Amino acid sequence: MPEAKSMICVALNYYTDVQRPEGEQYAKISRYGWGRDYHRILTKKLKQFSAWLRLQSTSEGSSHSQESQTPIEARPYADTGPVQDKFWAQQAGIGWNAKNGNVITRQYGSWVFLGEIITTAVLTPDTPHTAHCGSCTRCLDACPTAAIREPGVVDANRCIAYHTIENRADTLPNQISNNLKNWVAGCDICQDVCPWNQRFAKPTDVEGFEPYENNVGPTLSELADITDEEWNARFPASALRRIKPYMLRRNAKAALTKSPVQNPIKNVRPKKPYTN
Repeated sequence: MPEAKSMICVALNYYTDVQRPEGEQYAKISRYGWGRDYHRILTKKLKQFSAWLRLQSTSEGSSHSQESQTPIEARPYADTGPVQDKFWAQQAGIGWNAKNGNVITRQYGSWVFLGEIITTAVLTPDTPHTAHCGSCTRCLDACPTAAIREPGVVDANRCIAYHTIENRADTLPNQISNNLKNWVAGCDICQDVCPWNQRFAKPTDVEGFEPYENNVGPTLSELADITDEEWNARFPASALRRIKPYMLRRNAKAALTKSPVQNPIKNVRPKKPYTN
């Protein structure tokens, strides 16, 4: 849309006040995949927002009489195009790009999905957000594969989330399979340890993000043997459908057969106390 004048950025809270069961037998699935596919929920809301925005150019009695003669165009994105979500979210004042590579908001921490509407409407921009990670390095220290190479830089080749979701190979790299810590679909470690999430996470009011049955605490054994038919029935309208049945079985088997003694890969850097 070369004629675009503004970008509207949104963040939708998806946190649910549900905790995973403890026990070595349980597989771990990232919170983003517990409920209905966020692409569907966020896209629907953005389409409604876009439709309302277009109506403003034809509304009777508009205070912007000159602008109202020109139809407003609006194009929504919810992880559906090459839009730099995190950069624009910070520019729009939603939050800041944190050391773990996620956008953190003051209201909900980093448990948010990001979306945009690119539009021809001329809008007054908000003030870009400032960073508030301080000297905290909890996310860097907690990552078992040292995927966060430096603040804000995540190496996908070392990231558990990347390999469990995007890696299509028959087997996982040893440094990943030996450090899965039962993660079979994504990984929330760097979010779980974040002080902003521990302090400010709030339950979502979007019903669709409530966990599907058995998504919070499946066992590794059942996922290691899940059939294609069971996978299809278990993950309806789910973002987890990106993880194909053979990949889910691969991930669960790798977690089951991990080395008895874990070998976390550590970054070498001085320890600093957390300050806000």
